[in-house]
Amino acid sequence: MKLIIAIIQDEDASEVISHLNEAKFQVTRLSTKGGFLRAGNTTIMTGVEDEKVEGALKIIEENSKARTQYATLPSSCGAMHGLILAPIEVKVGGATVFVLDVEQFHKY
Repeated sequence: MKLIIAIIQDEDASEVISHLNEAKFQVTRLSTKGGFLRAGNTTIMTGVEDEKVEGALKIIEENSKARTQYATLPSSCGAMHGLILAPIEVKVGGATVFVLDVEQFHKY
């Protein structure tokens, strides 16, 4: 058995979870926040039998879209205080997925 942990954009969460549920995967949804842009995202966890891992990963991949976003990064240099910084283009979205071995699984 494996534990899939997928960090996805909030905008994709409902679609990803809906498709996983349709394929009979039970999902736990957590609201999380990224460190770089400090934007909200969703972390989903699902326990999956080994032979079903690829199917779950395919659903996550097909329903997690990459996007381009503009961000203004805060200056850490005191001399630049007060200057207007031009926004930079940042690619966000898609999914960051971890697949972990599960030693034991209990459902009560």
